[in-house]
Amino acid sequence: MKKLATFLLILLWFLPTGLSAQDEEVEVEHNPKNFIKTNITSIILTNNYSFQYERVLTKRLSLGVSYRFMPESGVPKLFKGAIKSQVDEDDDYETQVLDKLNMSNTAITPELRFYLGKGYGRGFYIAPYYRYAKFDISGYNLQFDKEDGSQGEVKISGDFTSHSGGIMFGAQWALGKYVVLDWWILGAHFGSATGSLHGRSDENLSIIDQQNIKDEIEDFEFFDKVTVVDEHNVKVDVSGPWAGIRMGISLGIRF
Repeated sequence: MKKLATFLLILLWFLPTGLSAQDEEVEVEHNPKNFIKTNITSIILTNNYSFQYERVLTKRLSLGVSYRFMPESGVPKLFKGAIKSQVDEDDDYETQVLDKLNMSNTAITPELRFYLGKGYGRGFYIAPYYRYAKFDISGYNLQFDKEDGSQGEVKISGDFTSHSGGIMFGAQWALGKYVVLDWWILGAHFGSATGSLHGRSDENLSIIDQQNIKDEIEDFEFFDKVTVVDEHNVKVDVSGPWAGIRMGISLGIRF
């Protein structure tokens, strides 16, 4: 009798663990590990097309990689409004230049997600991430005062890249068997950016013209600059801090 009681106690001790493991195996089988999503809010608001692949590694951990691109176009209205608020509202020239400016960009963002809710790609998560981004701009006409008192212009174009790291908070839900909704509640990243801008004048630039161009460029206080101007060419190397935010709603499929 004593041996039987001891056996039953041992069985009862291990039984919950066995059932828990079995339930977890069933839960894993009914939770797909792969997600392919697209950010629908970025398309509407900023003309950016963003796609993400996410792979569930464990119940609490997943790995994701996002790719974003914006085809060459005018500055998105969301950004244009923010830039215009930083310049003189009565400066028609700056407004016209901004309206003619074209830009494009690409970005790659790997991230780790730590799920705190149900897990297996569902519930609230915290996601540290790294972002590499490249931006190309064209159509900027730099206006300056010429030596003879008239106005001159130099067309400026170029590109710059940024490296930054950050953290994002979000939540993800399964909408049925195959559809997933991913809400990027809020994310922020910080880092640095470097770039090179260049322009060319068809007219010979005098020493005074060259200095006036340098003065106009120095008025932009967003980045540190190294400016070189000669009789026909303008070259500006820029560097400085970089920051950005991540927000949006993504829809996708899971399999």
